Amino acid sequence: MVVTWLNPVAGQSDDGHGSHPEGNSHAEEKFDAGKFVIEHVLDSYEWHIASVGEKHINIPLPIILFSKYPELHEGRKLHIFMSTKFHHGHEDYRGFRLSHSEEYNGKIVELDAHGHEIGRPLDLSITKVVAGIFVSVIVLFSLLFVAAKTAKRNRGKAPSGIQNLLEPVIVFIRDEIAIPSIGEKKYKKFLPILLSLFFFILLNNLLGLIPIFPFGANVSGNIAVTMVLALFTFAVTNIKGNKHYWKEIFNPDVPWWLKYPIPLMPIVELSGVLTKPFVLMIRLFANMLAGHMIVTVFISLIFIFGSLMGPAAGYGVSPVSMVFSVFILLLDVLVSFIQAYVFTLLSAIYFGMSTAESH
Repeated sequence: MVVTWLNPVAGQSDDGHGSHPEGNSHAEEKFDAGKFVIEHVLDSYEWHIASVGEKHINIPLPIILFSKYPELHEGRKLHIFMSTKFHHGHEDYRGFRLSHSEEYNGKIVELDAHGHEIGRPLDLSITKVVAGIFVSVIVLFSLLFVAAKTAKRNRGKAPSGIQNLLEPVIVFIRDEIAIPSIGEKKYKKFLPILLSLFFFILLNNLLGLIPIFPFGANVSGNIAVTMVLALFTFAVTNIKGNKHYWKEIFNPDVPWWLKYPIPLMPIVELSGVLTKPFVLMIRLFANMLAGHMIVTVFISLIFIFGSLMGPAAGYGVSPVSMVFSVFILLLDVLVSFIQAYVFTLLSAIYFGMSTAESH
């Protein structure tokens, strides 16, 4: 990766875009707390590292686009370039633009021959969240492979090293989540996905709290990521569901007038099948996003007081803001474990319900 140094102008955001009103010193002093908070919790096409004075240090990321209008690009459909092409005053590149419109703000749009936005291309870019997923997967695989290698070497001996850290967690998920929720006869085929969900969610929750590159991407605070995790649970639940599971949905053992002529109970049961993954998705997303937003709000108080009452007020409120920020971060560590546990537990309960036998 290459570090890109950007010279921000007045009113410019961390990604290097913005207006350039000459001689407007007031614009440089104005602090937009809402914009500050949103920019730090949303996904982006580059990885902002730090700001030093009037320079921003960013890691550019690959842009991968499939055009819906190849005739505008001499027949080319695939376009690959780095996110730096949208900086240094060149917001338009190869017929694409990082939009500032209300509809597509912050997204890449396609342009017609006159430079007008005509919609979004198929965007497969490696964004900050995607890069964060790659980092977490590398870390997770490294930890698990080392633990597995240590376990083989220490067969018959007391666990040590990484194995000593991970083995109690694996045993806890097996004995306290999988077996009670699914049953001792069927839990083994669901244990791999339960362990994968728990470790992936927990690791990304914790890495998102580290504000140092290559961590801090807030992967689990992105609703697209939590949606995919919830869809995995949804797919496994319904693919592995037995006859009794589907009977309880479409023909439950309830009085006939709850099924005919209006199928009230089947509608309720079917809606439950659809809302379960939705609840999983929203719970994890909302809890992890809220923690990051609260921390950035406390940090932004320093700049709000500084812009309203002068630098002395900013320095005066900074100790209070930092104390509350550290407290929220420590609380977020606890929330990270709780949310990984809850997501895994509910998934196990759903798996157990879909494979339960008729009594």
